Amino acid sequence: MKMTYGTDAKISDMGVGRLLITAVQQLLAIITATLVVPLIVGHDMSPAAALFGAGVGTLVYLLFTKFKSPVFLGSSFAFLGSMAAAFAGASTMALGYLGLIIGAIMAGLVYVVIALLVKAIGVAWIDKLMPAAVIGPTVTIIGLSLAGNAVGDLQSSGTGTGNVLICILIGLITLFVTMICSTYGKKTLRLIPFVIGIACGYIVALIFTLIGKGAGNEALQIINFQPFKDLLTDGHVAFSTFISVPKFTFLTAFGAFGELNGSYLVSIAAAYVPVAFVVFAEHLADHKNISSIIEKDLTKDPGLTRTLLGDGVGSMAGAFFGGCPNTTYGESIGCVAITKNAAVVTICATSFLAILISFLSPFVALVNTIPSCVMGGVCMALYGFIAVSGLKMVKKVDLDKNRNLFTVSVILIAGVGGLAITFGKGKLSITFTEIAVALILGILTNLALKRSREEGESAEVPEEEAKETAETVETVEEEEKKE
Repeated sequence: MKMTYGTDAKISDMGVGRLLITAVQQLLAIITATLVVPLIVGHDMSPAAALFGAGVGTLVYLLFTKFKSPVFLGSSFAFLGSMAAAFAGASTMALGYLGLIIGAIMAGLVYVVIALLVKAIGVAWIDKLMPAAVIGPTVTIIGLSLAGNAVGDLQSSGTGTGNVLICILIGLITLFVTMICSTYGKKTLRLIPFVIGIACGYIVALIFTLIGKGAGNEALQIINFQPFKDLLTDGHVAFSTFISVPKFTFLTAFGAFGELNGSYLVSIAAAYVPVAFVVFAEHLADHKNISSIIEKDLTKDPGLTRTLLGDGVGSMAGAFFGGCPNTTYGESIGCVAITKNAAVVTICATSFLAILISFLSPFVALVNTIPSCVMGGVCMALYGFIAVSGLKMVKKVDLDKNRNLFTVSVILIAGVGGLAITFGKGKLSITFTEIAVALILGILTNLALKRSREEGESAEVPEEEAKETAETVETVEEEEKKE
C-alpha cells in the first residue's frame, strides 16, 4: 500500500497546519478508548491522567524505536481485570494506586525480558513460530473481535434515551461521509476523513438533540451535555475548571509504601504478569500488521527488541501518571491504513497534543459529549480495516496446503466464536482473551502439522523421477530377457 506520507516524512513535507489536523484525527481515533478504561475501573481514576500517560508512553515508545514506528500507545483493555485486582487486594485507596504502578512495572519487565531474549537469539524463531498463516488470521480476529463494540456503539446515544434507528442513521452518515472523503476527496480531505466524518455526525446529532429538547421528545435527544455542565461553577466557567491538573496516579500512591506486604505483591504479580504475555502476542500481531501496511518490516528495523522495550517502558511511564498500562492501538493502525499517512511526526504531534489537552477540561468534556453512535460509525471503518489487513496477509498464504488451511481455520473459528479461557477464581484469576487463545491454538496447529507433506514432498512421484524409474525398469527387463 503506497503511503501519501512515509514514516520519515518531515514537518516541512506536510506543513504545520496539515500536521496539526492529522494529529487531531489520530487523537480522535484513540481518545475514546483511552478515556473509557479508567472510567470502567472506577475508584476515582482520572481519564485526563490516563490521556496524559498515553501521550508520555507513546513518546517513550517513539524514542526507543528511533522514531521509525508510526504507532500510538493507549490504555490497555487487557489489564482491566489486573487493575481491578490491584484495588481489590489493597487495604487503602493509596495502596491500590501504588499497586497500579507496581503491576505495570512487573508487566513492563516481561517485555524487557522478551526483548533481551530477542536481542540474544534474533527474530528468526518468531517468524518460524508465527508465519503469515498464523499472524494473518490473528490480525483479522483483532478487527473482528471489536465488531460487536462498533455495532453496539452504532446503536447507542450519549443520553441512553435516543431512538435506536436515529442513532444508526447518524452513525451511518458519519461512516459514509468518512468513506466519501477518503475515496473522492482531494489530498487534504483524504488525510482527515475521520475529522470531517465525526464533525458531520456530531452536527446531525446536535440538530436532532435541539429539536428533541424543544419538542420535549427524549427519543430525539442524542447528545448528553452533562460533561459541559460539570465544568460550571455557579453558572460560569472558572479558570480552575478550564485548566486543571489531572489526578496523577503517583501523587495518590505517594506515601503508601509502608502498607506494602508480600501477599499483596504476589497477588499483583499473579494479576499482571500472565496478562503481559498475552498482550505480547497482540504487540507482535499489531506490528506485523502495520509492517504490511507501510511495507516496511518493523520487527527488523528498528527491530522487535526496540518495539518491545518501547512498549514495555512506555507502559510503565503511562501507568506512573495515569494508572493504565499502555498497548499498541488498532484504531491508530487503522487510521494510518485508511489515510495513508504513516508519518511518525504525526504520532509525535498526537502525543504532545494528548499531554496538552489532558490539562484542558473543556476539550475533554467536548470529547465526552460525542455520541456513541458517531464513534460507532467511525469504528466500523477502523476495525474493518484491521480485519482486512489480516486477510491481505492470508491472501499470500498457500491454502492448498492442509497445514495452512487447518491453521487459518482454527484461528478464525476460535477467535470469531469468542473462545476465551479463565484460570483461577476471584482476584487471582487469569483470563486469556479470544485473540490470545486463537493465536496459541494457531501456533500449536502449525507446529503439530509441521512434518506434513509440503510442496515437493507429496505422495505423487515427480514426472522426471517417474520417467527415470520407467527407463530403469525397461533396461532391467531387457537384460533379463537376454539372460
